[in-house]
Amino acid sequence: MTNNNNSEILWSGDDELFQLIRAEIYTAVVGDIMDKMGFLHQFLPPQIKPLRQDMYVVGRAMTVLEADVVSEKSEHNPILNKPFGLMLEALDDLKKNEVYICGGASPTYALWGELMSTRAIKLGAAGAIVDGYSRDSKEILELNFPTFSYGNYAQDQAPRGKVIDFRVPIKINGVKINSGDVVLGDIDGVCIVPREIEQEVFKLAIEKARGEKMVRKKIEEGMSAKEAFEKYGIL
Repeated sequence: MTNNNNSEILWSGDDELFQLIRAEIYTAVVGDIMDKMGFLHQFLPPQIKPLRQDMYVVGRAMTVLEADVVSEKSEHNPILNKPFGLMLEALDDLKKNEVYICGGASPTYALWGELMSTRAIKLGAAGAIVDGYSRDSKEILELNFPTFSYGNYAQDQAPRGKVIDFRVPIKINGVKINSGDVVLGDIDGVCIVPREIEQEVFKLAIEKARGEKMVRKKIEEGMSAKEAFEKYGIL
């Protein structure tokens, strides 16, 4: 995965990449790197938080588009005549290391729950992130499935919203998310790393995280913040 030279950071495939990310980096350092690269709007809104503070998720986005509905039936669109629209199809299409990430609806009902988590775990999914609420919180916590949402709220999506498509580009609070982008979430938020820049982002983020550990050690030994920044360019 890596060698002893910090300048040479290597991985082979997603399993190794995600293992390296879990071991060494977090959203803040990834966000800092994307800022320096000119990608200034890659964080989802701060209302989207982990169900438990120590939950951490990294994986490929499997995007899901939800829409509010006011009627259970449609004369023109058969998808809207299904109880959840295409939600069950989207859930069953999850692959290993993917994150179910749902946007498009008003954040007024639960978009994720216990049985969805159970199915996602069976398929090897990495987590769920919804621009709305989650429910069945006690059961999800028992399952230890990384879930990020606006918080706990039992009101169901069934009569209020339906999935109208999946594996299509979506936007959450102005952040565009394509299926296959890397999603990283922890206690400080959720950020989206576009696939086309992921190699550079994660190499630089790992280098920065390792540098921050060194600078922390220097500060603990008595170096001033000003001197540390001037010498290492990190703070």
